[in-house]
Amino acid sequence: MAETQVLTQPWRQPLLLRLMQGGSGKAYGAALLLVCVLVPVLNLLVPAGTVFHLSNTMVMLLGKIMCYAMLALAMDLIWGYTGILSLGHGVFFALGGYAFGMYLMRQIGHEGVYHSDLPDFMVFLNWQAYPWYWKGTGSFLYALFLAVAVPGLLALVFGWFAFRSRIKGVYFSIITQAMTFAFMLLFFRNETGFGGNNGFTDFKRILGISITTPQMRMVLFVLTGLTLLGMLAMAQYIVKSKFGRVLTAIRDAESRVMFSGYNPLHYKLAIWTLSAVMCGIAGALYVPQVGIINPSEMSPANSIEIAIWTAIGGRGTLIGPLLGAGIVNGAKSWFTQSFPEYWLYFLGLLFVLVTLYLPNGVLGLIRKAKGAKS
Repeated sequence: MAETQVLTQPWRQPLLLRLMQGGSGKAYGAALLLVCVLVPVLNLLVPAGTVFHLSNTMVMLLGKIMCYAMLALAMDLIWGYTGILSLGHGVFFALGGYAFGMYLMRQIGHEGVYHSDLPDFMVFLNWQAYPWYWKGTGSFLYALFLAVAVPGLLALVFGWFAFRSRIKGVYFSIITQAMTFAFMLLFFRNETGFGGNNGFTDFKRILGISITTPQMRMVLFVLTGLTLLGMLAMAQYIVKSKFGRVLTAIRDAESRVMFSGYNPLHYKLAIWTLSAVMCGIAGALYVPQVGIINPSEMSPANSIEIAIWTAIGGRGTLIGPLLGAGIVNGAKSWFTQSFPEYWLYFLGLLFVLVTLYLPNGVLGLIRKAKGAKS
């Protein structure tokens, strides 16, 4: 009887078993094949100039889009499933990027313009030594820890006070936007020790290996793809678990959840902190592939864009936000090269059209079309 009960309750089944059901296993297998085999072969083994060769520029673009897809997935967990619209997720992303960027700056060594142990921007500003919060950042593992811990701790403290005060709706969105704007202004200041307006750039190596080699770029690409798939599997497990059901109930009727004996504070704080950690990991993977991190990543407009990707793809669907991040950033890459002055108009128009005519996003349209055919 107990065994039958476990099999009939999907949130109690092992993660691997559940992923293999309903065709998910084939989808994950295809994604793994694409990330770990197809793209590396097309980039590293197929000769340049041939029709099937995948350029380094395209690999970097795909890696960047996958980092953005992690952001959209993190936003979907907090907005699509819990009903909390954050307009400050950009700060968690940037903090993860800065945390790993500190390690990358330490790896430059004496190869900077001033041939100093300190980064060039510190020498230019007459710094004599690293500030205390740079201590230990020469360690790869400690940098990874910071990329997770700093966004997570900020989210935990911020969320504790916000959710405990029962701030929600548009008021929560406003204070998250104010938070990311405040951090952006802080990091723009030279005396904070994070490069000011220019931020971190001119990275040389990771773990002693040159960051510019095609092999290292491919390693970063594969790690990004595997991390995205891992996050997607985790998110799928969460939303189908009892925890995920409570999150959905909080989104639909928080007062009823309280009357049922659940404390929404703990659930909202947990998913809010997890979402921030996911953004920090995405930022740490983004920086070495793009080659720069500066305070503009914390701008409120960037956080709003994350919400737009989620809405366009279809919030509350997991796959939809990934699709939205790919569509919008793929279009952005093309528009900013061909029609740079019209990009923002296109993005605004796209968001308005989706809001008016596609309330369930692009994924909802695809599902509707498939339902009509069947």
